[in-house]
Amino acid sequence: MRELHIGKQDLRTARVVDVAPPPLAEGDARLHLDLFALTSNNITYAALGEGMLGYWDFFPGPEGWGKPPVWGFATVLESKAPGIEVGGRYYGYYPIAETFNVTPSKTPVGFIDSAPHRAPKAAIYNHYVNIAADPAYDAAFEPEQTLFRPLYGTGWWAADCVQQAQASSVVLSSASSKTALATAHQLRRLGGAELIALTSAGNADYVRATGLYHRTLLYEDVASLRAAGPATFVDFLGRAALTTAVHQALGANLTRSIIIGVTDWAAGGMGAPNNDLAGPKPEFFFVPTYAVARLKAEPQLGAAMQSDLRAFYPLSRDYVAAQRLQGLDAIQASWARLAAGSVPPRDGLVLSF
Repeated sequence: MRELHIGKQDLRTARVVDVAPPPLAEGDARLHLDLFALTSNNITYAALGEGMLGYWDFFPGPEGWGKPPVWGFATVLESKAPGIEVGGRYYGYYPIAETFNVTPSKTPVGFIDSAPHRAPKAAIYNHYVNIAADPAYDAAFEPEQTLFRPLYGTGWWAADCVQQAQASSVVLSSASSKTALATAHQLRRLGGAELIALTSAGNADYVRATGLYHRTLLYEDVASLRAAGPATFVDFLGRAALTTAVHQALGANLTRSIIIGVTDWAAGGMGAPNNDLAGPKPEFFFVPTYAVARLKAEPQLGAAMQSDLRAFYPLSRDYVAAQRLQGLDAIQASWARLAAGSVPPRDGLVLSF
């Protein structure tokens, strides 16, 4: 089988390798990856591949190489696992590989991959949902689901987090990214806060055209940023110099600073810029931890998020057009474009082998 490997020292280095699939052990199943998306979220996974989050650990690669995770749909090719039928189709977290072996532990709506090396990871990444029992599945919008389903969830919960802080203003960096769009969309629905987009000159017209933000400001003009307090900064970019500039510009009006993504991975990864940063200390927003706590307090939020997610599939076409691409050359080229930051925000890369 063929799979994509990414150089851990330089995310722009990608290679396609042909490897023998491991034998199918008793209790295991083999799935074929049918459809998946590549977005800046996958670049974030790779940029945070080592360390606290350890995204490289999900699908271990050879020395110096990683297998970046993607979200998508796969079909069971072979099964020695009770209750996992050949032909069953599952939404979940996969390596960019033609086939993938799992060790399923059955659940009411699918299975959990109980491979020992995945046990310490957040459950959301190990859970595979059978589309026949999936309340979030819509057959008419499979490309949109690969593009937005995980990102919308992040944005929905981020918006909930911001609302809990009762912010009057919300500043979002990398405002053209799909997770930022999802966050802004939900914040608009919730109302009560001015949304301020920070973006590059090349993406400014696109960001304004979405209609999701009240104001749009270029990165180079951030020193002129003004926002009513209490203000929250939601950072999808991961550029330390920008975070410093936002904190300085907003001053005492900034009461919360949240880190979510690293679309600017080449700037050195995620983290607080320095110990002398003005205002609140940036905090990392990890959706699985936050969502579990909120669902414990308000269980009805789960159904609300699922309903809003399904409603967003058709709406997402106003912001992003799915580009269906097929074959290894297209997959490798798509990764290269993402790593170089050259994918227009309106293009959604939806791929298959």
